Amino acid sequence: MNKISILIIILTFNLMACSQSKDSNTVTPTPAPTPVVISKAAIGIVGDTADVNVPTKSGIVLMGGGTDVDAAMKWMIERASGGDFVIIRSSGGTGYNQYLYDFGKVNSVETLLINSRELANDPYVERRLRQAEMVFIAGGDQATYVNFWKDTKTEDALNYLINTKKAPVGGTSAGCAILGEGVFDALVNTISTQEALANPYDAKLTLQKTDFVNCAFLKNTITDTHYSERDRQGRHFTFLARASKDWAWNGQGIGVDESTALCINENGIGVVYGRGATYFLMRNADLPEVCETGKPLTWNRSKAAVKSYSIIGSENGNGSFDLKDWKNAKEQGGTWERFFAEKGVFGREK
Repeated sequence: MNKISILIIILTFNLMACSQSKDSNTVTPTPAPTPVVISKAAIGIVGDTADVNVPTKSGIVLMGGGTDVDAAMKWMIERASGGDFVIIRSSGGTGYNQYLYDFGKVNSVETLLINSRELANDPYVERRLRQAEMVFIAGGDQATYVNFWKDTKTEDALNYLINTKKAPVGGTSAGCAILGEGVFDALVNTISTQEALANPYDAKLTLQKTDFVNCAFLKNTITDTHYSERDRQGRHFTFLARASKDWAWNGQGIGVDESTALCINENGIGVVYGRGATYFLMRNADLPEVCETGKPLTWNRSKAAVKSYSIIGSENGNGSFDLKDWKNAKEQGGTWERFFAEKGVFGREK
């Protein structure tokens, strides 16, 4: 082998060595981390994000809208041993988070914005609801709650909390409207007392008998809120007239004023907190004399169609009503009166 051939071989090896050295020193860029998306429904949390397991006691809170009742919220927190508080809604923001956390006795407060059926079936939403020690349904539009949440994992989780885990659950305004077995769903629009009495089958008066939220003490019951402030006694009375005729219900109703809450314990005893009153309506007579499409409602029955017991709330809770047995309710702290209607005109007498 001549010198030129040897030189070529040496140069070739040197080039290969340089190439390998360059490749071995090349640093592969680290890929950017993929953001972890918990759920589009998770719009905010304050407090400890780790789940806790603490004892809970059953309880239902029916709040009438307007300013929230601090005492009722504290009642829920106490029954939930200060665990994780979850707020659910279909519109709005995280206004409840800091308000509830500032009571100083909760592990965390989280708001879930569940504004589609997809999110109502979201695994994170289902998990966080089932982990919660208490759940509160914010006000808004009950039609969206029915359309988005009914027959979904959100519905299943709510009923698990109420009937299996025995955790307190409550709602205000629209959130209260969906807690009874009978629901004014407002799928078309809301309706006033005057419109309901003038035509109990008005297209806007849409009712459904449902197992959406299954509360044992609210069977055969329709709730209503913003009660005195929006003059809703007459429309609530009309709801009961329809339920009596359409569903053969010997039904009941619970109406709650604004800034007022009815807190129902595990024994079915309800106590009223806040500034206004809670009304317990019971069918007291035969079916309405006139309850037909396009005709004003007459349900008079000698001015005794429905009897109502009202309790005015207080900061520390006032009165009581036993929801286990409406016919023989052991009530105290309130007053009785009778509701009736004649040709679309609502009346009440003590």
